[in-house]
Amino acid sequence: MDEALILMGVIGRPHGVRGHVRVTAYTAEPRALADYPLTDQTGRRLQLRWVSGDVAEISELTADGARKINDRDAAARLTNTELFAPRSALPPAEEDEFYLADLMGMSAFDAAQKPLGTVSNIHDYGAGTSLEISRDAAAPVIVPFTRQAVPHIDLAARSIIVALPGEIIVENTGDAA
Repeated sequence: MDEALILMGVIGRPHGVRGHVRVTAYTAEPRALADYPLTDQTGRRLQLRWVSGDVAEISELTADGARKINDRDAAARLTNTELFAPRSALPPAEEDEFYLADLMGMSAFDAAQKPLGTVSNIHDYGAGTSLEISRDAAAPVIVPFTRQAVPHIDLAARSIIVALPGEIIVENTGDAA
C-alpha cells in the first residue's frame, strides 16, 4: 500500500527571471519545508532551497541528479504546484496532539455511538477547519472541527465522536441531531 502523502505547501508565482518562485509553506516553521522529501501531484521529486523570505529555488531530482529550475518560463509552469511529503517524514505528534491528515479514514459516531460514516475530507477555507463525513447511500455531512462538535478523538481506535450542531440535519432520519 502506498504511504499517505501530506500536503506541505504550494508553489506560487515566479519571482524574478532566474527561476525563483514564491512558496507558501503549511509547516509550523515555513523554512522547515526545505527539510522534507517533496513530491508534486504526479510523483515528481522536487527540492527546495530558500533564497529570501518566501522566495525559493526549486530543483527537480532525477536519477541523474538535481536539475535546477533556472528561468522564469519554467518557474511559471510550476505555479500552483502542490508540494507533498510522506507522512513518515513528519515528526511524531506531541501527546494529546495529532495531524489533521491522521483523521482521514476514521470512523465517525454520533453521541449515542451510532455510526455516522467515515472522515473522507478535511476542509479549511480560512474561517475554520471542517470535516466531511461520507455516508453509505446518503449525502455527506460536513461538521465544524471544533472541540464542541468533535469532543472525542481516539487515534488508537481510529474513531471520532461527533456532536452534531442543531443546524445540521442528517438525511434519512429527518431529525436534527
